[in-house]
Order: sequence, then C-alpha cells, then structure tokens
Amino acid sequence: MARTRESGDPQLVTNGVTRSTWRRLVRASNWHRYYQAALVGADLLAVVLATVITVNFTASPSAGFDTNNQQHFFYLTVWLLLPLAWLLALWGTGSYDRRYFGMGNEEFKRVIRASMFMLALVSFAALTFKADVSRVAVAVILLAAAVLVTTFRYGARYGLHRMRANGRGVQRVLLIGSYPEALEVYRTVRRASAAGLVPVGIYVTEGASSVRNLDTPVPVFAGTDVVTCAEQLEADTLAVCGSASADASDLRRLAWQLEGTGRDLVVAPQLTDIAGPRVHIRPVEGLPLLHVEEPKISGIGWLIKNVLDISSSVLGLVLLSPLFLGVAIAIKMDSPGPVFFRQNRVGRDGETFSCWKFRTMYIDAEERQAALMMHNETDGLLFKMKDDPRITNVGKWLRRTSIDEFPQLINVVRGEMSLVGPRPLPAENGDFLGDVRRRLLVRPGITGLWQVSGRSDLSWDDAVRLDLYYVDNWSLTTDLQILFRTVAVVLRRKGAY
Repeated sequence: MARTRESGDPQLVTNGVTRSTWRRLVRASNWHRYYQAALVGADLLAVVLATVITVNFTASPSAGFDTNNQQHFFYLTVWLLLPLAWLLALWGTGSYDRRYFGMGNEEFKRVIRASMFMLALVSFAALTFKADVSRVAVAVILLAAAVLVTTFRYGARYGLHRMRANGRGVQRVLLIGSYPEALEVYRTVRRASAAGLVPVGIYVTEGASSVRNLDTPVPVFAGTDVVTCAEQLEADTLAVCGSASADASDLRRLAWQLEGTGRDLVVAPQLTDIAGPRVHIRPVEGLPLLHVEEPKISGIGWLIKNVLDISSSVLGLVLLSPLFLGVAIAIKMDSPGPVFFRQNRVGRDGETFSCWKFRTMYIDAEERQAALMMHNETDGLLFKMKDDPRITNVGKWLRRTSIDEFPQLINVVRGEMSLVGPRPLPAENGDFLGDVRRRLLVRPGITGLWQVSGRSDLSWDDAVRLDLYYVDNWSLTTDLQILFRTVAVVLRRKGAY
C-alpha cells in the first residue's frame, strides 16, 4: 500500500517512531480550532443568558443566601462558578470533540450528559453544604442553560453547514483502494456534504492500468509514496477503502507514517448505509471486530412512535379542520370533481389501503397519464412532471405548500400510515421484487427521509436507498429529526411538484 517515507524533520525519525509527543497535537487542518472557540463562546453566552433569566424572572432566586456575604457568594456562584462548571462539564463529556461536528446526534447526546452531570453536581453541592436554595431557581437555571446550549449548537451547526457548502471548514480526503471501492466512497461522501469530507484524489492500489482511459472525478495516483501524494494534494485525511484495509501490516505501517504529520487516517469498510448505533467495535487480541446488529423495529421507542402518531394526528385533524374547510371550498370552486382523491397504495407487509389526499388534478388525470409518459421526469415506479397539465390552479398551490398531503392524517389515525416512514407507492406498480420490498417492513409515512433530502428532485435509486436506510437504521430520534427537517423543506418548497 505504501512505502516507508524518509523525513528530514528533526522532530521525526523513520520506522514510525515520533520523538516529540507535542507533534501529535499538530493537525494538518485547523478549521476545527476556530469552530471549537466559537462553541465555547456560544456555550458561555447560553449559560449567562440562563442566569439572566433566572435572576430576573424567578421569585426569590437567592433564597437561602440571607447575609451580605452569602449574597456575594450567590452572585459569584451563578455568574462565574456555574458558567465555568458548565464549560468544564461540556469539555469533560467530549462535547468539543471535532469528530462529532456537523453530523449525527453524538454531539447533542454529550450535551445531555453534561446537563445531567450539572444537575447531579448542583444537587450534591446543595446537599453537602445543607443550602436551603430555591428549587425553582435551580430548576430554571439548569433547564434554561441546557435548552439554550442545545439551541445555540444547532445554530452553530447550521452555520458550519453553510460554510461547508462554500468549501470552508472541510477535510481534504485522499481515498486509497481499488478504483471501484474508492469511487463508491467518493459518491457516498459527496452526497453527505454536511460531513465536510471533500475527496481531492484517489490512490489506486492495483496500479495505474486499472484506470487507464477512464474519466475520473478527481486525480488518480498509483505507484508513488501515498504520504508524499497526500502532501502534494494538501490532503489532511487519508481514507482506506474496502479491501485495501484487509492487509493489516500495510495499514499499520501507513498509520506509523502518518504519526506527527497531523493527518487523520480513517477506514471505510465495505459496509454502507448502516448507521452508527448498529455498529460496534469489539477488540479481541488487537483485532478490531466490527459487530453489526439487526435493525430494531420494536421496543419502547416503537411504542412511543405509535402513541405519538395517533395522538398528534387526532390533534392535527382538529386544529386543521378550518383549513380543510377552506381548501375544500377552493377545490370545488376551481374545477368540478370530488374534494378528496383516494388511491390504492401498498402499506406495511404488502397490505393495500386507500391513501387520502386533496384532489390536485382534473378528474380525467389518470386517463391522460398514458399520453404524457414520454414526458416523465423521473425513473422507477413513479411518474413526476414539473409542468404537469393535469394539475389544477389550486392544485399547484396545494402541492407547493404540501397541504395536499394533510388528509393522510386520517390514514395515520386508522393505523395504515405513520407520520414518518417511506412514502407509500401505488398498488398497481408491481409486486415490489428485490430490495424495494424491504420498504414494506414499516408503515409508510406522510414524510420521510427522501422527502427531506430532495423530494421529487431525487432519482428513483436515491429514493429507494434513503428509504432502505430509514428502515435499517430506524430510531425515535431519527423520526423527530425528519419531522423538524420537514418544516424547513416545506417552507423552501424545494422539489414540490
């Protein structure tokens, strides 16, 4: 995979021995330091704001601190000691770890752990010193701090995503492996732009002949020192792809070579579309075994999902009933025909049901579809057309705002659909052979992962991939994230037609 690189740096010697421990702290990419500093400032501001809220809007916040000295100690605690304790708790739980910036839930899980630690610390201090403090004030300051820290970090993550969309705050990645394996990783990381991984080159392990006459998306290298290649490309991360990681000795030597260079080494195994909670590493005598658990579509989380589905849908139907009445009147005034459109769709375990929607097309739409098939702008089992002449004037507005989907709350109440899940496909589009059939393990949803990732702008293969990812990696947290992202997608109206 790589040959030993000689280095003229006096701090380093060859054969993987790093003289200076401090050299290990140097990183080829330092964008994360500025982001970490911004997070520290945001967290400090959040805790100070929580103190402001508590001191000004809580009755008798300094109860239990009666004398002047005790009053001074109270203000010293809430304005200085408590903010410092929060920062130390966040640091201690790894909330500033650069590996979790921009993607996933781990950063926020660590914030929650820090919040639990602060609750335990304050409770222990009050018990130890027998302080008769205001319980309301303690609850407000801790809860407000936790909520504000989380909110500010969501804002910081949004800012980081915007930076990465403009090419800043990213990791420049050199992919190492066979060309097909490296290309698969390239496509995967390019789809997840929020991760901040930007491939800048591919180092093929099977030689230059494997890519001769191929149109490659990034420069391809072979037959040279891989670390020197990374230096030339200014890559700060080397990703070993697929079977290239099978040779343990080569991988170990490459890790040695990278010591002290500030470059990260990651391994991308041939295991895609499987989320972190299902993957665990168990080292056995120096051999890291990758355990992949079965999908968990059951348990207390699944029960909570069902309860939330039904209760939220009933509440939604009640609150939206005036809107439904207005939409019904508009549909009737715009074109002749029924208010609702019902179509047979395939649900969980292949059972069919009538899916409710507000009618957005003329009543002869299905008869006219055959003549428009040549204008289909998507592939797979769906028919999509941006300027579909069958859509009514009111229907265009309903689709842009996604209000046409709201009657599916009826299907959720009846247990045929869920708020979040793969979109239900028409029953007449086949028997769902192959991978597509796996979508039927869960109830279809009003919104789903593919809808918040591009909606109608996605290809059929991408839509299926996202639906399968949802089924294989379902969690209650994922559902809540999709619901929040749905609001933003609906407001932007991207891919809605």
